[in-house]
Amino acid sequence: MKIIFMGTPDFAVPSLDKLVESCHQVSAVVTAPDKPRGRGRKLLPSPVKKRALELDLPILQPMNLKDPEFLRTIRDYQPDILVVVAFRILPRELYAIPPYGAVNAHASLLPKFRGAAPIHRAILQGETETGITTFQIEDKVDTGGVLLQKRIPIHPQDTTGTLYNRLKMLAAECLLETLDGLESHGFRPIPQDNSKATPAPKIHPEEAILDFTRPGRMLINTIRAFAPVPGARFFLRGTLIKIFKARFEPVPDTRPGTLEKTGKQAFAIHCGDGLIFPEEIQPEGKRAMTVADFLNGWDITSYRTVDGTQ
Repeated sequence: MKIIFMGTPDFAVPSLDKLVESCHQVSAVVTAPDKPRGRGRKLLPSPVKKRALELDLPILQPMNLKDPEFLRTIRDYQPDILVVVAFRILPRELYAIPPYGAVNAHASLLPKFRGAAPIHRAILQGETETGITTFQIEDKVDTGGVLLQKRIPIHPQDTTGTLYNRLKMLAAECLLETLDGLESHGFRPIPQDNSKATPAPKIHPEEAILDFTRPGRMLINTIRAFAPVPGARFFLRGTLIKIFKARFEPVPDTRPGTLEKTGKQAFAIHCGDGLIFPEEIQPEGKRAMTVADFLNGWDITSYRTVDGTQ
């Protein structure tokens, strides 16, 4: 099949690699325009553009997906299908061009977790499994007919970072299998059950603030969901502290929001139904570090109040 590949972040790179290595033909790559990044605000390419340059593939970076010239360029390539991984919402004018339309790889078991942050939301809600769904793109986001689903477990120690890395490799496998199935006419889209749909809206930074009146399991899920970025956080004596890894111990008679040193190399924070023991943290302006290294530079007295909102 002749493919136009559309994607931007590094999540999409393994899928691009897998398709380039396959019997299918990647005719061009569509990705986001270069953006200013870093202190110097230098224009830098997306991870997908970097990889496309290495692969010597034609690259398109439209500002407007409805631009007539861009649409004309896509038609000139005469693609059989558009393959979409972590890209913008496609207008009908675009996905109606190829005979096979557009297929998207989404990081959830649709119709669960439709939206921009399915990995974060799955961990936040304590899910024990997730996966990749390939589906045909329609007007409404993440609602098209399902072509293929593959499941993987969410391990108790998984973070958004570790799960993201496993899912991006699974997405590549699913897309290749989907294209092979479509080409052999073995795949037919199965309508989603909209009554079982759940949302996965974009993550907002304030969601990463830890409220220690909440149950410990919910706090651990929050820590896992926001690792490595933006990092679940609280304030200690006016300093922002991020937690990337922690464990929970249920105990009675807790005092939510108080901190207790539990040894030379450990401390605990009381929460709604137990104790949170941070293991990897990052004080504002510092590098991430172990709790032992943190305690070498911080004088913590038992039961100093911590504040989740500053």
